[in-house]
Amino acid sequence: MEIGVVSDTHGRLARGVLPALAGVELILHAGDIGNEMILGQLETIAPVLAIHGNTDQGTPLARAHPANRWIEREGVLIYMTHIGGQPRHLVQSLPKAADGRLPQVYIFGHSHQPLCEMHNSVLFLNPGTAGAPRGAGLSVARLTVANGQASAVIVEVQ
Repeated sequence: MEIGVVSDTHGRLARGVLPALAGVELILHAGDIGNEMILGQLETIAPVLAIHGNTDQGTPLARAHPANRWIEREGVLIYMTHIGGQPRHLVQSLPKAADGRLPQVYIFGHSHQPLCEMHNSVLFLNPGTAGAPRGAGLSVARLTVANGQASAVIVEVQ
């Protein structure tokens, strides 16, 4: 299964995002959505599961979308939150699902800096920003999950 991952749109969706996500079966938005309209645009490609970010606090987006969420697809347990950090630190205090399992994929945003790294068998994935660049440019991620395994690539967009 191919999953598109976006974050930090801040009410803007770069024109290259939808083509970069073509063919995915699900889209995950890791917060700082900025405008519900963004989710509608993404839903033209695939169903969307979103969380709210710090800039969504106090808005209808924060009331409609949780601060974090667990998702399981194709035998892969995914945890999504907005503010992450350095994988070498995060891996020391990973959240546990209700059944005690640790995530195989840890998705976050906030920094606007793309990251795709494995640490202690956990894939840490920050897609960067799909709408509000801060030096690193615009990007999304494509996450592949199948048979209990996960891999991802960062895709630069215009």
